[in-house]
Order: sequence, then structure tokens, then C-alpha cells
Amino acid sequence: MGVYLNPGSEIFEDALASQIYIDKTELIKYTNRVLKTEQKYICVSRPRRFGKSMAANMLAAYYGRNADSRKYFENLKIANDASFLKHLNQYNVIFLNMQDFLSENPDVEDMEKAIEEEILWDLQEEYPDVHYYKPDNLIRSLMDIYKAVNIPFVFIIDEWDCIFRENRENKDAQKIYLDFLRKLLKDKRYVALAYMTGILPIKKYGSHSALNMFDEFSMTNPKQLAEFVGFTESEVKELCNRYGMDFEETRRWYDGYRFENVEHVYSPRSVVSAMLSRCFDNYWNQTETFEALRDYIVMNYKGLKDTVIELLAGKYKKIETGSFSNDMTTFSTADDVLTLLIHLGYLGYDFSAKEVFIPNSEIASEFVAAIQGAGWENVIKSVRKSDQLLKATWSQNAEEVAKGIEEAHFETSILKYNDENSLACVISLAYYSARAYYTEIRELPTGKGYADVVYLPRKNHMDKPAMIIELKWDQSAEGAIAQIKDKKYVKALEEYKGNILLVGVNYDRESKKHQCVIEEILSQSKIILASMNGE
Repeated sequence: MGVYLNPGSEIFEDALASQIYIDKTELIKYTNRVLKTEQKYICVSRPRRFGKSMAANMLAAYYGRNADSRKYFENLKIANDASFLKHLNQYNVIFLNMQDFLSENPDVEDMEKAIEEEILWDLQEEYPDVHYYKPDNLIRSLMDIYKAVNIPFVFIIDEWDCIFRENRENKDAQKIYLDFLRKLLKDKRYVALAYMTGILPIKKYGSHSALNMFDEFSMTNPKQLAEFVGFTESEVKELCNRYGMDFEETRRWYDGYRFENVEHVYSPRSVVSAMLSRCFDNYWNQTETFEALRDYIVMNYKGLKDTVIELLAGKYKKIETGSFSNDMTTFSTADDVLTLLIHLGYLGYDFSAKEVFIPNSEIASEFVAAIQGAGWENVIKSVRKSDQLLKATWSQNAEEVAKGIEEAHFETSILKYNDENSLACVISLAYYSARAYYTEIRELPTGKGYADVVYLPRKNHMDKPAMIIELKWDQSAEGAIAQIKDKKYVKALEEYKGNILLVGVNYDRESKKHQCVIEEILSQSKIILASMNGE
């Protein structure tokens, strides 16, 4: 066992011994399938604390020679796969954490030299009898060993992209580094598998990449590895049952990453922290600071600020991700910045619709923290006043509600305010604090149309009234209430047992005034109960 050659399974053993371990060993089914094929080059990019290093350590424990790791895997999912024993401990694994090398060698050429020297030390200690043509040349030595023993290498490279995150402006260093990886891995017979992990996808120069042999599995499209991005819904439900935690609240806080084949993916580190502490909170800020987010959302690209406010209000926005250069400095449009935020985990992405969104309450709180010092005081003022607006709605103070919505409108006047859809966006931001108690549903199907905005209390807050908000433009608030009744929107909430507030809101463009009417009605279940009691 060496430092970098076949480092063993100790770190994976630590993961197995943890209080919470989620079995993601079926990832090995995929890597086994692509071993020694043209698809053997895999680049997996995920945000921090999404289990990248754990997966890398798992692969090292599984493939590495000079160790018998069967006992660690035989009770896990991969043991049921036909390929399990065929590839178990059959390869020479070279495991590199590039962040460690960069920390010790800030100059990329020194870093490259250190990598070569340290791997060569392990190789020559393991294979002292191989006749080396150029003992100080890493690539030739790998060729010599493979020729002599016919055992191919599995390369596992963690934090592969640290150069692009820490040497952001040093384009020459980045190119040297990419050329080093290309020469080491591309078209080499000794490579059985190359598995790289990082936050960023592979850097593009123009329309090309020096590592174009890699298949990329990223936050914009993880493809067939989607279930390994984070925790799946079934995995989270099992944890909630084990730790006695409310599943709906867990979903609100940490769900929201969605992919074509996996509808619900949760932030792993945050779920584990919530389960072990038995407390729902923002654990994201233990990984990243909101200042990192602020640096990007204040960039002066056309439409960026508008989009961030709309996302905070719960909107989905269509973007183009293809022009992103996969680094942290080369931006041409607002969409490039938003694409980076997808890879950093601050935004979810719907691949089919090509839309971004803020995934959950934990990340939404990061955005609120970020914009407080970003010169967006009017937006923050609206968020701070949202609790007051919600209480005014509960007390059916229509005049105060109209005033609160009007203030929110002018405080978020950066948004285009020219139809009911943009009014709905303002409403959502104005009622920001309602998210602590309610599930917000836009355009709820009712059988006879769509209710504009519905706030349905979550099960821990059933003492709060449901709210159906209907929006009008140059009409009347009374007409909005009439539409709720005429189209029987309330019927869509017939299983709800509490009271329901009907809120009609109209905006008059000429007077630039908002009008509000609020009525309270009994839910269908209460109406039925009242009739049974002869009331």
C-alpha cells in the first residue's frame, strides 16, 4: 500500500462507521460497465458537500489491489451485481487530491513536478524489478509497469478543478495543468478508468476542451448518474423515520435539485446535519459563505438583478447554459453567471425546460443574506415587511394589505410590472415570510380554471387559514373575489379542514393604486359538519 498508489480502504471504512451512511455503491455498476471502454473517462462535478470525495474513496477501496475489501462491500447494494467480484481489488489505483498538491505547490509547474515525483516513488517501491526506460518520467514508467505486469491503472482525481477556483486569472497555469492531465490520461493503454471529481465541469477554451475524451456528469445534466448526485427522496424518508424528523419540513428545507430521471434530490450534508442535530436550520453556510454568492449576483450584467429578484419571488427563469466557459471568471452574459450558480448549488436546474430556480428554503435564506449588503435595500425592506403583511391578511385588514402590496410593488419596481403574472411575482415576494407556514402554489388547477396563488398550510401549521389570492389588472378586487366563487376555486381545497381566506387584489394602472378585498369562508369539511349539526 502506498501513499498515492493503492492507498487502501481506511477512509471508506470511516464512512461506513459513521452514524449516517447512505449506500451509493451502485455507482460502481456504472464504472464497471465502462472500464476499458471508450467511456472510461468520467468527470463528475457537484457542489461542495455533495459526497464527491466519499464516492472517490469508495471507488479506491473497491478497485485497489493489495487489499481485501470484500468484507466492506458484501452487504452493500453492489454485491448483488454480476460484475462485483470480477473487478473487486483487481487494479492499480492512483488516487490524487489535487487540492493537497496545490496547497503545497502554488506554482502549477512545481505542482506538476511534485505529482510526478511522488507517484514515481510509490510506483518504484511497489515494482522495483521493472526495467524502467526513463525512471524519472511518469508516463513512460506507467507504460513500463503495465507492459511488465499487465495490470491497468484506475486514476481517481479528487478536487480536479482547484486550479480554476484558486488561480482564477492565471490562464497560462490552467492550460499547463490541462495539458498535463491530457498527456497523462488520453489514449494511454495503461488507463482502465479515469474518474475525476470537482465543482466545475471541464474548462472550455472557445468551443474546445483539452480533455474532450471525458464524459461529463454535471449539475446541469448528470445523466445516468443523477441518483448519485445527492440523497434521493426514498433515502431521506427512511432517515426521517429513523430519526423521528418531519419529512415535509425536511423537503422544504433541503429538497429541490431535480433531474430527468430523479425528481427529488436533497443536499446530503444538510440532511445529515439536520438529522443528527434534530434541528432544521441553514447548514449551507458551514460550507460556503453568503459573501461568495453576493460576489456573483451583484455583477453588472443586463437582466441579472431582475432575474435574481424574480427567482427569490419563486419564479422559474429560462436560461442558456451552453456559453458558460466552466470557470469562475469568464462571463459574457447574465446566463453565464446563473450557470455558475447552478454548479455551485445555489440554483436548481430543470434540464427539460432549461429553467433555473432557487431550490429550497436553505438556499433562499442564503440569497436573502447575500442581497442585504448588495445595495438592494428596497428588496430587503419588502422581505422584512412580509411578516407584517401576512398578519394583516390573517386579521382581514384589507386596507393594510393593499398598502403593503403597493409598497412591495414600488420597492421591487425593477421588475416589469405590466400584467397579472408580474403582479403574482410581487405578491410572492411580499408574502415571503408565509413560506415558514405555507406551501405556495402558483396557478393551482381547480377544474374551472387556475387560482393565481394559493397558500396551503403545512401540517405543522394547520391553525393558519388557507389563502386563495386572485389577481386582477385594471378591473376590481370585488371581481377577483367573484371569480374565486364563480369558478369554485375553493373546491380544489375540499380536503382541507381549516378556514379559507379569499383575497382579491386589483392594480389600477391609471391611479397606480392597489385595491384589496378579503373574505373568510368555511372549508368544505366545516360546511358539511355544520349542515349535519343543523347550523
